[in-house]
Amino acid sequence: MQSIIKFVTSFLYIGYAPVAPGTFGSIGGLAVYLLVKDSAALYAISFIAIFALGMAFSGEAENLFKRKDAGQIVIDEACGMMLSLAFLPCKLWIIVAGFLLFRLFDIIKPPPIKSLEKLSGSLGIMLDDIIAALYTNIILQIIVKIQKSL
Repeated sequence: MQSIIKFVTSFLYIGYAPVAPGTFGSIGGLAVYLLVKDSAALYAISFIAIFALGMAFSGEAENLFKRKDAGQIVIDEACGMMLSLAFLPCKLWIIVAGFLLFRLFDIIKPPPIKSLEKLSGSLGIMLDDIIAALYTNIILQIIVKIQKSL
């Protein structure tokens, strides 16, 4: 079971990247997005499955890695990246902006992200990235609406 938990929470071992595992985890989430973007049902199922697996296994993965929100745990970044682009047009500039904004919010952790990260277990691991993704998505939604009105 330990190997399954590590496989899932490292998002198919992407979290073992020697540098910037969170960035690579985000790229993994972007890859899933690109695979399922044309089907709302598949997109929703994929997002919910990744979120549910993250909630189910991330806390246990912390115990296995013996560290709070260990770098190898990147399922939260993959999930966040998918949410960052939800309900937005699939355009290159939106994907790039979404990726950069999500990584920025995940790294600088504006309120309340920093406080959510302190929650224990899976909740702390997953929620900070979900809020970073929501910030990203809201900003992109506003930009798209403004662009449409011009």
